Amino acid sequence: MSHILITSGPTRQYIDPVRYLTNASSGRMGVALAAACLELGHEVIVVSGPVDVTYPSEAEVHSVVTTSEMLEVARAHFGRCDGLIGAAAPCDYRTERVATNKMSKTGAPTTLQLIETDDVVATLGAEKRDQWLVGFALETEDHHLRAVVKLEKKSCDLMVSNGPQAMHSLENSVDVIDHEGNVLEHLAGPKEEVARGILRVIQQRLIDR
Repeated sequence: MSHILITSGPTRQYIDPVRYLTNASSGRMGVALAAACLELGHEVIVVSGPVDVTYPSEAEVHSVVTTSEMLEVARAHFGRCDGLIGAAAPCDYRTERVATNKMSKTGAPTTLQLIETDDVVATLGAEKRDQWLVGFALETEDHHLRAVVKLEKKSCDLMVSNGPQAMHSLENSVDVIDHEGNVLEHLAGPKEEVARGILRVIQQRLIDR
């Protein structure tokens, strides 16, 4: 039995007290992965951004809002876990400053200065000890190449490559890629089935090694 940390869902980066930057991640893949881990007898900790889905009751769930909060909470629990599945879609940018009050329309263009947020998986990858990491790479072009680059850059053991059609969908189509750039599995169908396939690879390659 392993202790597995899963990051899931989107994060929000506020522009003012009522507006924020985010994406269409639903958390459904995270739910499916948590269920697949539990089916195999593993213990699961989920760090989730704001979602409308419900995680399995057997999982320990921690809710966060911003990318920095996701990193902080994930880092706090990573030390007691054997591995991480980074299925979340954290917001990659934040505004240089957050307005104290709601920004009012003026009729003139508004410019937002954006700064990159810390990368959750890459940060944990740099800090891992005898632990494994599985990342997710969502790309709109050069899927395979970009996934392999991210795998190396984030110190992952496997990378799951998918596309934007996965967001807020009941189904997914993914490639599970290793360090050599080999596609170990191509999985397509309901996210529950895809998650079981991903866990099968993780079990064989990383847990039972």
